[in-house]
Amino acid sequence: MAILILIATVLIPPLGVAAKHGFTGTTLLNLVLTLLGYIPGVIHGLYVNYAK
Repeated sequence: MAILILIATVLIPPLGVAAKHGFTGTTLLNLVLTLLGYIPGVIHGLYVNYAK
């Protein structure tokens, strides 16, 4: 399951964050960052899902 979340986070960052944390403020922030630029969304998604 972890590899699927990693793939989703890289391809569609809000989907990867939502899969791990649910639809919370973190997912909304990641959606906004992804809409502003793909790379900030990926960086935030990887940080939120794997840095802790």
